[in-house]
This record gives sequence, C-alpha cells and structure tokens, in this order.
Amino acid sequence: MGEALAPFRGQVVIATKFGWKIDPKAERGLAGLDSRPEHIKQVTEGSLKRLKVVAIDLFYQHRVDPDVPIEDVAGAVKGLIQQGKVKHFGLSEAAAKTIRRAHAVQPVTAVQSEYSLWWRRPEAEVLPALEELGIGFVPYSPLGKGFLTGKINEDTKFDSSDFRNQIPRFTPEALKANQALIHLLGGIAKRKNATPAQIALAWLLAQKPWMVPIPGTTKLNRLEENIGAVSIQVTPEDLRDIDAAASKIKVEGARYPERLEKMTGL
Repeated sequence: MGEALAPFRGQVVIATKFGWKIDPKAERGLAGLDSRPEHIKQVTEGSLKRLKVVAIDLFYQHRVDPDVPIEDVAGAVKGLIQQGKVKHFGLSEAAAKTIRRAHAVQPVTAVQSEYSLWWRRPEAEVLPALEELGIGFVPYSPLGKGFLTGKINEDTKFDSSDFRNQIPRFTPEALKANQALIHLLGGIAKRKNATPAQIALAWLLAQKPWMVPIPGTTKLNRLEENIGAVSIQVTPEDLRDIDAAASKIKVEGARYPERLEKMTGL
C-alpha cells in the first residue's frame, strides 16, 4: 500500500486502524482486541513504516476494547497527535456514550460504523450524538455486504472462504425473506434510471452532508456504478417514501454471528 500510494503523496487521505492482536494462525488473522496504549504506539510505528508516511491522516480504533478505558485510548492517540505521528482520531462501531467519553479527552474526527437501509440502528443514538459534537460519519457496508445490489438471492453460493457464510442474515431463508427490500430499491431505481446499489448509496448521501459511505468492490465497473450514485437526486419526498416503505419491511437475520456482535459496541 505504501508503495502504491507513494506517487500520490499529499493527494490522498490515508486512514488505517489499530486495536487487534494480529496472529496469522488465528481466524482471519485476528486474535482478540488490544487497545492498550503501549500497543497503540507499537501499531503506529509499524503503520508509518509500511505506509511510508510521516503521519497517519486518520487513525481509527477498530473496535472498542472493554478491557481498556476509552479515556486511555483517546489519551494515547492524543499523545501521538502531539508528536505529529497522527493527524486525526477515529472510532469504529462505538456507542454514543463511548464516543462522548473519548471526545472529551481527544476530539473525535470520524466514526465508522455499519449503516444502510438494512441496518439503521445508528439512527437511534449515534447519529444524533455525532451531529451534536460535529463528528463525521463513515458508513461501512453501505450496500449490505453486497445484498443491496440486488445481485444476491437465496440461491447464491459464496466461496468457502467468504465471511458471509457465517452471517445469519445471509442464510438462504433470510435472503429470501429480505428480497422485499430489493423490490423496494428496484422500483425506485427504475423510476430514477439507476441501479438498486446506486439508490442505496444515494439514500445515504441524502441523509446528512457529513456522511461519507465507503462501498467496497473488486471490480472496476462496480466502482464506476458506485460513483454514479453521486449524480442521483434523492428529494425529501423520495426519502419520506423510502422510509415509509422500509418501515413496513422486517429484515430477517442478525448482521453478525453472536461472538462478533458482542464486539460492536452498539
């Protein structure tokens, strides 16, 4: 990554994360949470070296560590900011009260959490807190891990290494039940001459000006499709219609296996 971005130094903002014990032998290479201040400093030095930069633009805590007070985490990042090694502090999947505690020690620039038409829990407490405190929001999985593209149904088979095989929301039964959401997006997409994925992203972009969704893709044509969402106009009336229709749809299945859901902090 450092080599790839070297020619564009100063033209891109680099965000990375800390907060996991890394072990190649563990599942997905992650061996539990670790946000101890000494570990944060160690991870910082490694990231700076690999990214070939003198400062990390945005440094997220990947998940809230229940064994380390968030004030200690924020204090460690504050020290790194004072040293010029980090520019901005971020949190991921943190609850509103955790965000407030961290923000009181070191201002939080951005919070990255899952948010989309099929996962709207941040609306209850997190989004109001962010608006009050002036913190940006970075919704990950804005396309529901691919489901909101309309390309996945109960017959879809995932590669054996695909994480979605472990997610209750991606069982054939849940996928079949949740097609109602795709029908909603598809109907709106037809009227707007767009795709369901573009409507899902446009819906997010229309929520607040301080939201920056981060859809992931491995295909250039999907990247171009996602970028096209920026040009789609979603009016306040559209938002009301979408919310009214979506409120009648019960999304089936948990978004994570129980062991991972416990780590989300929401």
